[in-house]
Amino acid sequence: MRASPEDFLVEEDLGVEASGSGEHVLLKIRKRNLNTAEVATHIARLASIGARDVSYAGLKDRVAVTTQTFSVHLPGKEDPDWSRLEGENLQVLEAQRHHRKLRRGTLRGNHFKLRIRALSCEPLMLEERLQKIAGYGVPNYFGAQRFGREGNNLQRAQTLFAGKAKKVRRDKRSIWLSAARSWLFNKVLAARVADGSWRQVQEGDVMQLAGGRGQFMAEKGNAELAGRLENLEVHVTGPLCGKPGRALQPSGIAAGLEREALEAHQPWIDGLMRFGLEADRRALCAAVSDLQWRLENDVLELSFGLSSGSYATAVVRELSGQVS
Repeated sequence: MRASPEDFLVEEDLGVEASGSGEHVLLKIRKRNLNTAEVATHIARLASIGARDVSYAGLKDRVAVTTQTFSVHLPGKEDPDWSRLEGENLQVLEAQRHHRKLRRGTLRGNHFKLRIRALSCEPLMLEERLQKIAGYGVPNYFGAQRFGREGNNLQRAQTLFAGKAKKVRRDKRSIWLSAARSWLFNKVLAARVADGSWRQVQEGDVMQLAGGRGQFMAEKGNAELAGRLENLEVHVTGPLCGKPGRALQPSGIAAGLEREALEAHQPWIDGLMRFGLEADRRALCAAVSDLQWRLENDVLELSFGLSSGSYATAVVRELSGQVS
């Protein structure tokens, strides 16, 4: 993967139309070999505003060609010359006024076009796996990029929990804490993939509606629920660890599965609670929409959509193993 940035294309599905007026500017940008934070810094400098006045709905990969929208807070100010941002690796596609700031996680999803080169595989087996991915989704793992190069974000989270990190910027601390609880979620998901229950309702599971954040407790003996799960209308959830809050918590068998998977990692859970993160839930399954593929001369081209927060690498990893 990513022999060149053009092998990994991402188009953000924001789900928001600019209102045409207001104190924010929705700035749609195409970037190459740049991460989201770098682009936000360039925008803030051009507009002579603080970093907190530039926001975005989600982070995008560096080694890729990605299209995403930033909101720029310019109350009572004229737009700067946005063309001054442009260069070999950055183009401004649209700039429109809007009445509201973009907030993290508010996007609908992303559409990906990937190219995997020098692929050695049995075409019929690949076809079978792709059909299963299209029909059943994939385990909704957080991608490796969440954890930093060689897991550095996890190592830094450990220094936080051990009380050894001094004078850490809030944004850095947030990244490290988020990496830690993403890793804990992956531990629970891996355990439920191993026992085959990541797409099966267990007594006491917390369920989540597909395409939204609405959650509810699974009712014992609910035959309709199994059908909705099969059709990817609802998903079983796993923990985003933190202090008790508004999110529902599992009970019974489901709670026991999570305790067993996380038993050795209680110090990290305690650390997340100490730093004030509020517990939440995340779907164990990621539905893959509009999956299309073409295999030619040992190059596989994939095109598909994922909802907000799901990783394209979670789809690719399933090509090398059976989706159960």
